[in-house]
Amino acid sequence: MTEPDVFVGMDVHKSCIIVAFADAGRNGEIRRYGEIANSPEAVARLVKKIGSRHRAAEYVYEAGPCGYVLFRQLTGLGASCRVVAPGRTPQAPTDRIKNDTRDAEKLARLARAGELTYVWVPDPVHEAMRDLVRARYVAAKDVRNARAHVQMFLLRLGVRYDGKGWSGRHRTWLSDRRFEHSGQRIAFQSFLNRVEQAEARKTQLETQIAALCPAWALSPVVTALQALKSVGLVIAATLVAEIGDFARFPSPRHLMAWLGLVPGEHSSGGSIRQRGITKAGNMAARSLLFEAAWSYRTTPKVGQWQTAHRPELEQEFKDIAWKAQLRLNSRYRRLVARGKRSNVAITAIARELVGFIWDIARRIVPATN
Repeated sequence: MTEPDVFVGMDVHKSCIIVAFADAGRNGEIRRYGEIANSPEAVARLVKKIGSRHRAAEYVYEAGPCGYVLFRQLTGLGASCRVVAPGRTPQAPTDRIKNDTRDAEKLARLARAGELTYVWVPDPVHEAMRDLVRARYVAAKDVRNARAHVQMFLLRLGVRYDGKGWSGRHRTWLSDRRFEHSGQRIAFQSFLNRVEQAEARKTQLETQIAALCPAWALSPVVTALQALKSVGLVIAATLVAEIGDFARFPSPRHLMAWLGLVPGEHSSGGSIRQRGITKAGNMAARSLLFEAAWSYRTTPKVGQWQTAHRPELEQEFKDIAWKAQLRLNSRYRRLVARGKRSNVAITAIARELVGFIWDIARRIVPATN
């Protein structure tokens, strides 16, 4: 591959792109090119102009709300482009001046110095599946919020239900509630309608995930992960969609760190201070891992529901899943016996569960789109 002789930093906005250059070499000139429209025609003209003046160029821009459209435009034109992780861009604490030109120049300068961290860019099909699982995540959040509004409304009026929440009996009990004022009756019914609508949207999205997964190149990974206890189709599809290429993580520890499940630290000199988990990774994937980890508190077994609903799997994956049950349940019991709070123990279980997920995923060679 030809080494680039110019690095192009781009500060991307909805309607425009600010462009700056950094010539290769330690003392290469850094200069502002100017502003271009954020359109395929303007990007094509920029690539053609730079290509006529330089042997090879590398384009960089920060990941943001504009997505990967610009990346695909540049690579489609034969240019080399990389997308920067904005949270990992070095920032001087004394730098108090920020504008678009400086941002573009900084990206070009840091790209030349090799100090940028880049994100993994999904293909269009993978990005579509990720959009779908994220829509389901938002719908699940809407369900929780809608149910909370119902409960808060009743609590404010001193109405309580002592049984299991949102069971069949609870829903019947809710529909039988009567209020003196018509305004309260209408308000309460609107809250119930909101719950029904949110639940219907969540169910619809889960149905679409199940329908589209078989045609996905990473469907074998999704299927294999369902060997693990409490990792159903939705959790498996979400983890695979958010993590993407498992091969980019050389060890489980790297994946644990990417998901923000490793302990933080703030040490100096002889003072060593451990902190909670970094929470630096994907929040949706991390929350589902916690949800799955709670099931490992119970006695290891392959229950009737798992036997009936688990897809057909190779014995290799079943053995890994059983090993995970034995190890994680034993670790949870040891941590609780040492006086650790249950949520701290579950965090450790979720972290170790990632190791088993990584092991299963790395044993599968996904099909090509």
